[in-house]
Amino acid sequence: MLTPEILLAAYCRGIFPMAISKQDEIGWFSPDPRAVIPLDDRFHIPHGLRRMLKKNPFCITFDREFERVMRECAKRREGTWISEEIVASYCQLHRLGFAHSVEARLDGRLAGGLYGVHIGGAFFGESMFHRVTDASKVALVALVERLRDRGFVLLDTQWQTPHLAQFGTEEIARREYLRRLKQAISLPCAF
Repeated sequence: MLTPEILLAAYCRGIFPMAISKQDEIGWFSPDPRAVIPLDDRFHIPHGLRRMLKKNPFCITFDREFERVMRECAKRREGTWISEEIVASYCQLHRLGFAHSVEARLDGRLAGGLYGVHIGGAFFGESMFHRVTDASKVALVALVERLRDRGFVLLDTQWQTPHLAQFGTEEIARREYLRRLKQAISLPCAF
């Protein structure tokens, strides 16, 4: 199993694991360039989502259903990289206070969410899912608000995707990412 010590040491060096085969072999990745969501005023909420947030029907919770969020993320991806070993390892990180989930609920039910890892002032977004339109986007906006309120300086999304690009995600060279990471993990931020 991936121990918390191995996982935390890897994240502190800008490296993260993914299951890469049907046998759940673990691969280690450090993309160059690296995608990050700015936590300043460059974070962009698309117009349609901004309108929906004004009448927001979702209730946001944190860390209530961490494992369930992970499993929902896994089953919504064909050829998922979220293996049973990954689930077990990140659930252990969650119990230790290093992995977190953001849940968007509609009428009390889990409608979408995301999960990731936090070290110091860095949050490493791992995956998100939705059952209801915009639920994962609302969870992301709630995450950004929470990170801003608590003094975080880095929101790592690993790779750029069209979905994340609409929020102002930027790609930075690994060298710059590692510089920002070093600064971020030294901060005493609580999730």
